[in-house]
Amino acid sequence: MKRRVAALGGLGMLLALSALAQPVWHEDLDEALKKARAENKQVLVNFTGSDWCGFCIKLQKEVFSTPEFAKLAEQKLVLVEVDFPRRKALSEARKKVNQKLQKQYKVEGFPTLVLLNAEGKEVSRMVGYGGGGLAAVRKQLRLSEKP
Repeated sequence: MKRRVAALGGLGMLLALSALAQPVWHEDLDEALKKARAENKQVLVNFTGSDWCGFCIKLQKEVFSTPEFAKLAEQKLVLVEVDFPRRKALSEARKKVNQKLQKQYKVEGFPTLVLLNAEGKEVSRMVGYGGGGLAAVRKQLRLSEKP
């Protein structure tokens, strides 16, 4: 019995730690830009089809859900997700905002990552994800290794 309790306690701690490692994704780009200016960070905008796009799901699994990405985001980035799901419900207002952003940033495919400076100017872009993990994303977006 004590072993089960200890095992469950250990599992609970692991789950809590993994939840802490997950970065926060915002929906409001204007608020993200304000936060980026206040914290001297860049803004990473992820245009995704989170529940149907295979490469978006792969990017989420191989990059965004890793502790290394969480650390990078904490140090350098404010994250924004602009989602175009097929099964998950979005409000009509959110759909309109997302479509406006898609048009504004000329996004034609998913996933597309757009890196902005704190003033909202595009710094770099990555269209698609073919694997390679965080190193490939950093290289494509020209994100330095230095904190």
